Order: sequence, then C-alpha cells, then structure tokens
Amino acid sequence: MSIVDLYESSKHRNNVAHFSAIVNLAIIDGDLNEDEEKLVNRFARKLDITEAEYQDIVENSKKYPVVPQAKTDDRLERLLDLFKIIYSDHQIDEAELKLILRYAIQLGFSQEKAEEIISKTTKIFSGKIDLDQYKLILNIL
Repeated sequence: MSIVDLYESSKHRNNVAHFSAIVNLAIIDGDLNEDEEKLVNRFARKLDITEAEYQDIVENSKKYPVVPQAKTDDRLERLLDLFKIIYSDHQIDEAELKLILRYAIQLGFSQEKAEEIISKTTKIFSGKIDLDQYKLILNIL
C-alpha cells in the first residue's frame, strides 16, 4: 500500500468518524426531522460517505470514535459542522450541549476552551449577540 493510499484511507476514516458525530447529534432528540435529514445527507456527500457506510452509521453511530484534530482550524471546522446540524431545528437543548462539549474535548480542545467556544458559538447561532459582539465578529473577517 502506498503512502497516498494510507493517507486517503486515514482521511476517509476521519470523515466517517466525523459523520458519525454529526448523526449522533442529529438523532439525540429522536428521529431525524426533514431539515436534519437534508443536512445529514449533504454532509454525507461532502464527506464521501457511501450508502453502506451511511446505513451502518445511522444504525450504529456510537461505534465510531471521534478522531482528534491536530490543527485548531480543523477542530473549529468540525465543531462548526456539528453546530450546523444542532441548529437545523433552530434550537439547542441540554443533551446536545453536553454531547457537543464532549466532542469538542475529544477533538482536542481543553475543557475550558471547549466551554468558551461552545458558549460563544451558541450565542452566534441563536442570534443572542449584541451590536458590539457583531462588530467584533465582522472585524475578525
């Protein structure tokens, strides 16, 4: 097996684990609603998840561990994906908060940093930011 094959295989395993985390968050409050299903399907395409993998993950989503990410940008991208699926129903509940905190830590953030990022991201997604916070976000861009 070549180095390229190993890299592709590792990358795909990482994508499968991430997709499993997405599915776990989507189904934590019951069956997938229409918006969640659309988003899950979009992530499946984005992450190159096969139909067989999709079915296995939906049936056994907890069997795939979260893969830690070495780069902060990769961690943040994974968390953003998870927030998109959480907020597909326009709300976040206590179980989802606990699960995303666990995933953030498993991705490689410290407990303190994970809590801070989740708090700030929740405010952004829920629309609970004031003008000063909004301007700060725009200055970052």
